[in-house]
Amino acid sequence: MGPITVAFDPKLNSTASAEATGGKVSNRSLERKKFFASVSTTEEKLVEFLRSFYEGVIAGGVAGVVVETALYPIDTIKTRLQAVQGGGKIVLKGLYSGLAGNIAGVLPASAIFLGVYEPAKQKLLKSLPENLSAVAHLTAGALGGFAASLVRVPTEVVKQRMQTGQFTSAPNAVRLIVANEGYKGLYAGYRSFLLRDLPFDAIQFCIYEQIRIGYKLAAKRDLNDAENALIGAFSGALTGALTTPLDVIKTRLMVQGSANQYSGIVNCVQTIVKEEGAGALLKGIQPRVLWIGIGGSIFFGVLERTKKLLAAQRPDYKKNSSDSKLE
Repeated sequence: MGPITVAFDPKLNSTASAEATGGKVSNRSLERKKFFASVSTTEEKLVEFLRSFYEGVIAGGVAGVVVETALYPIDTIKTRLQAVQGGGKIVLKGLYSGLAGNIAGVLPASAIFLGVYEPAKQKLLKSLPENLSAVAHLTAGALGGFAASLVRVPTEVVKQRMQTGQFTSAPNAVRLIVANEGYKGLYAGYRSFLLRDLPFDAIQFCIYEQIRIGYKLAAKRDLNDAENALIGAFSGALTGALTTPLDVIKTRLMVQGSANQYSGIVNCVQTIVKEEGAGALLKGIQPRVLWIGIGGSIFFGVLERTKKLLAAQRPDYKKNSSDSKLE
């Protein structure tokens, strides 16, 4: 009888070992895979968020500065129309008064708005059913507007005080407002600003995005620059007209200074209607609609073009462009 030999099967031994330990080996291996898969997914989401935020900041800042520079005189005329009381005359000199200081505020405000809007929109569109895309756009617009208001309001206060001739330079305006009214003076009319801008931002971007979705479905292609600009003009003009009374209230509260002619939003409305008639709540509607209509055309045209240029820098741009979905 020859010597006894023992055949060794690595697979069998591994299985037996796993069975002997209650399957802990295979479970640990599976847990490791799940862990690394989870880490990978988290990193991808973070990269996607940062990329969306970065592109939104750049595109928003560029679009905001271009619009503000091009249309500042119309905005100045609108502000003076709304601020004047009774039969006062409108001064047409110094229509670019305060532009430099305003751009210093518009740039970060526009960047913050789009930096919040784009990631929020993408997240909401993925979380909500497709038929609720309008809710995603409305909500993202309101969130972006609220975040940007922290910079927008002081910028608006200084700009409108300069447009109405109260100050000659932005630094001087800030110094005197703080000296006479405290830091809260830089946020004069903050609640009325939110009352105007949150609905405005939400409605304008919702109208714009929804029309683009419908247009893409009908045309079965991406929109060109002229089409984006036309849709932006329509959404801007419509929203501007609807929110003019809110804009008048905001302007009156912001330019009143330490005089405190109005004690709040309700008192402001009551005083305007009593002393000037309900029609005064629509003061400046023509230049406002013109300004925001043209501004919407420029803003959204520049915005979409900048977003395309930034997207073209991505390594996966060609793949994404061929497999792109409607937003």
